[in-house]
Amino acid sequence: MASHIGSLAVLTADDDSPGMNAAVRSAVRMALHQGWSAWGVRHGVAGLLRGDLLPLQSRSVSHIIELGGTFLGASPSAALAAPERRELALTQLGEKSIQSLVVIGGRDGMAAALALDEAGLPTIGVPASIENDLWGTGVAIGADTALNTAIEALDRIQDTALAQQQAIVIEVMGRHSGYLALMAGLAGGAEVTCIPEAPFTLEGVAREVADAHARGKGHCLIVVAEGATPDARTLHAYLGERSAEIGFAVYLTALGPMQRGGPPTAKDRFLATRLGAAAARALADGQHGVMVGVEGETIVQTPLAEVLARPRGPDPHYLELAKIMAQ
Repeated sequence: MASHIGSLAVLTADDDSPGMNAAVRSAVRMALHQGWSAWGVRHGVAGLLRGDLLPLQSRSVSHIIELGGTFLGASPSAALAAPERRELALTQLGEKSIQSLVVIGGRDGMAAALALDEAGLPTIGVPASIENDLWGTGVAIGADTALNTAIEALDRIQDTALAQQQAIVIEVMGRHSGYLALMAGLAGGAEVTCIPEAPFTLEGVAREVADAHARGKGHCLIVVAEGATPDARTLHAYLGERSAEIGFAVYLTALGPMQRGGPPTAKDRFLATRLGAAAARALADGQHGVMVGVEGETIVQTPLAEVLARPRGPDPHYLELAKIMAQ
């Protein structure tokens, strides 16, 4: 069923992810291709509530596909949980005669998209999360770039760890998901990987590190997701007190926001371009209240309520493979 939509706004929500700009560019140009007007919401939900909206033309989104971050800016989306804030958001959009919205972001962004859609504004979600923690897509925008950044860092850290015969605890981002830590550990050659979804103990990690030393390994990389329990600092302190027992001096480093920054990879640019265009097309076809994602090479749509209700856990095959490869 074709819609009667004639205008679209694009909002980037919550934490930035490499490739967001490519998704904005794609959604805007697809909207213009369909004869609609296009708008950008500056500074995420906070800007939406202030009415900080700017009209976008094709040239407005030139030369942003290669940039990290989001040229529109972003902010937390939790403010839309309050009904009066949703009404204010709809009023601000209505004053510009904006008839639809594309929200590019993570879990909180998808919650904001659902809230606005249920309030009467046709809205589509586009997944952008370096944690890759959203149900309804095989991969989210930004995950590939962040993973490559983490692996590059692990390669550099490993050089020093091997030269100095050290064990290094490396904290990577992932408050709610161990995807980035698991994949970085697997591809970066870590001896131990600790993620929120797979229980572990301080004693168990110490045994693994000691065993690596006993097998003749000259270093040990321990990759820990930000949201793992015990956390990286606790683990570092525990191992440090037992350095004589485990055979390695122990150091700690946190990769931090560097995982979010930098130019998106070709894979993320292509994914973002496909999903941004798919979001605008879906609205033109009368679809809303869904998130566009990919499964394999196929664009799929998943109801936003289902995206939020279903957790995305780590692939158990990768967990097993990481243990085997650590030998």
